[in-house]
Amino acid sequence: MFRSFRRIGALGVSAVAAGAFCAVAAVPASAADGFEFTVYAKEVPGDQSGEATGPPPELGDSFAFADDLFRTKGGDRIGRDGVACTVVRAGNPSDVLCVGTFVFDGGPGGQVTGQTMLTVDPGQDEVSAFDIAVNGGTGDFKDARGTIRSTPDGDYSRLEFHIGK
Repeated sequence: MFRSFRRIGALGVSAVAAGAFCAVAAVPASAADGFEFTVYAKEVPGDQSGEATGPPPELGDSFAFADDLFRTKGGDRIGRDGVACTVVRAGNPSDVLCVGTFVFDGGPGGQVTGQTMLTVDPGQDEVSAFDIAVNGGTGDFKDARGTIRSTPDGDYSRLEFHIGK
């Protein structure tokens, strides 16, 4: 699988997805308004090698990845995510639909779910910044709605959470 497809994460994640800035000192405008915070996501090594070769992804191809979430780059681990992506339009460029869940260990705690459809150039090493729709949550994030901005940041992805209720 192409590196750019795998690094979409931070839906991590991204991004994945996965893939973020400052602290998870969630800053609610007021408890009823939601949360604004930023984290860093770093992909957890999987079974795949770092750089893939072979033919471009085809319609229906899928892949998954996971990230650890940190307050700061290399700082305290505050959670994890898991992202699954499927190629829904093959070619150059391709469209990839990704769905993921962010799990926060506390302060605030709970899960946030998100999804996005990205247009990806298979020849591109790095994915540009993109937005992830927040479509639910649990714990402190119950009834969450909003967006997550994922921006590549070296070996990490900067994830800016903008969550309302």
